[in-house]
Amino acid sequence: MGYLVIILFCWCGLIPVQADTLAMGYSPLKFDAPLVGSYELPLLGLAEDGEVLDIHAKTQSLYDLFDNKVIVISFIYSTCSDINGCPLATSVLHQLKSRLKTQPELKNKVKLLTMSFNPQHDTPAVMAEYGRSFSGVNWQFLTTESEEQLQPILKHYQQNLQKIVDKNGKFIGTFSHLLRVFLIDNRRQIRNIYSVSFLHTDTLINDIKTLLLEHPVNKPIPIKYNKSTLSVNIPLGLPALVIPKNNPLTKKKIELGKKLFYDRRLSLNNTISCAMCHIPDQGFGSNEMATAVGIEGQTVRRNAQTLYNVGYFKRLFHDGREFSLEQQVWSPLLATNEMGNPSIGWLLEKIKTLADYQGLFEAAFSNAINMENIGKAIASYERTLNSANSAFDRWYYGHQKDAVNAQVKQGFELFKGKAGCSVCHQFNTHDALFTDQKLHNTGIGFADSMVNISNYRSIQMAEGFFIKVKTEIINSVAEKKANDLGLYEITQNPKHRWQYKTPSLRNIALTAPYMHNGKFNTLQQVVEFYNRGGIANETLSPLIQPLNLNASEIQALVTFLNALTGDNITELVADGLTQPII
Repeated sequence: MGYLVIILFCWCGLIPVQADTLAMGYSPLKFDAPLVGSYELPLLGLAEDGEVLDIHAKTQSLYDLFDNKVIVISFIYSTCSDINGCPLATSVLHQLKSRLKTQPELKNKVKLLTMSFNPQHDTPAVMAEYGRSFSGVNWQFLTTESEEQLQPILKHYQQNLQKIVDKNGKFIGTFSHLLRVFLIDNRRQIRNIYSVSFLHTDTLINDIKTLLLEHPVNKPIPIKYNKSTLSVNIPLGLPALVIPKNNPLTKKKIELGKKLFYDRRLSLNNTISCAMCHIPDQGFGSNEMATAVGIEGQTVRRNAQTLYNVGYFKRLFHDGREFSLEQQVWSPLLATNEMGNPSIGWLLEKIKTLADYQGLFEAAFSNAINMENIGKAIASYERTLNSANSAFDRWYYGHQKDAVNAQVKQGFELFKGKAGCSVCHQFNTHDALFTDQKLHNTGIGFADSMVNISNYRSIQMAEGFFIKVKTEIINSVAEKKANDLGLYEITQNPKHRWQYKTPSLRNIALTAPYMHNGKFNTLQQVVEFYNRGGIANETLSPLIQPLNLNASEIQALVTFLNALTGDNITELVADGLTQPII
């Protein structure tokens, strides 16, 4: 069930206040709260995780406690005496609790959390006593094991806290801080920040209802893998990621999958791993070759696709022939021109003989190595390769006005307007994969199979060094190139000739060369191709039409595409490169 989170941080002053200076949260609202659903709340960044203690002294993570609910979490200290500080926070939450009890449509979608930032005094037992009179709805009272555990949480929410000390420098048990309340939706995104002047139950209730209209319940949570804690969050701009019920993510499973992904011994002659075509610092693809090269230098017909955000895709491979990552991994393992294994059983027996895998499958799956578990392990690692929160995301979804320049904004207007890119590379008001998850014929496959475009072919001799060689010379010594008919090879439906999957545009600047056969080396070449209207053929997609873009408009589109690179690429690449190459 989906929920919303409100995180409340109190910064209490030390000067007692008179009754006539009470915050508005104690009195009836002096104006009409905005109508539910009549407004949108901005995306203000991601709420962060952290380890806390409940009243039973049990260690919990904030994300586990969020539980995909609407949550109010207030940061207080139990001995605060500033009526417009921590007591205000608790009072508003108490009023909210009472309102929730009378609104069953909200009661089970909202969770309240109150957490102390004074762990030295506010032990689990103290917090239990503090919250004793506030039962009746899902409201939990928390602390941390130590100030060391608390600091990362306060830092993540940019909360500055100052202890008050006497003339001898001794802490007197009070803090100087300001009240801020963080409203967080059921996808762990901060959507509003309230101060003393704006914190009121009426507006809070309406904001909760508005967000629940925006985000339905039962939305699964996408994964961002943190090596030490296996934390889960939603990078800004990505939709929810469905994790198969029969393959939940675990740290041991992900680590095993990463080991398998980088292990060259999974190929017939111990030379090729998954990572040799999906190279971390080349966009988890391959920038150096138009089409991949497999075992013993054999050519693969198609370009190595990026694995960024691959867990979101409904169909896999350029021709869309697979529907789950767990099944997909076996195609390259068994392909004679990729990793070359003669059979499933042969590979299973080989892995069983490798000493460094002893006990790893049992620890991750509670049973021995088998075909299913290899697929599940590698798929689990691949589902952690999520990247978003790009400059575009921070501008469009996060409402940071200075996150992109004017040319990016112009490119986006062209993308969704004149250029018509968004018809296939779709986005919506809350997230974007920039793909319709369908297959289309752009003419590239037709030309590659049916049209003799040039008497010469470009041959790569070294990195960045190409020479032109006559096609007739290459044909005299090379194996005859097999035609690539795309989806037709899977369905045998003539209407599906040369149809290939619409790729996501996220991180597109990192994943050259482009198209299923790696035909184009730059994004400008791609945009110019679509500007010409593709290549005419009998089954060309009716969506492919000349765009009539001028040179400056083409450049604006390219600039927009360059703004789609996620902000965690360095982190994901570094994590991949920590795995020893075996």
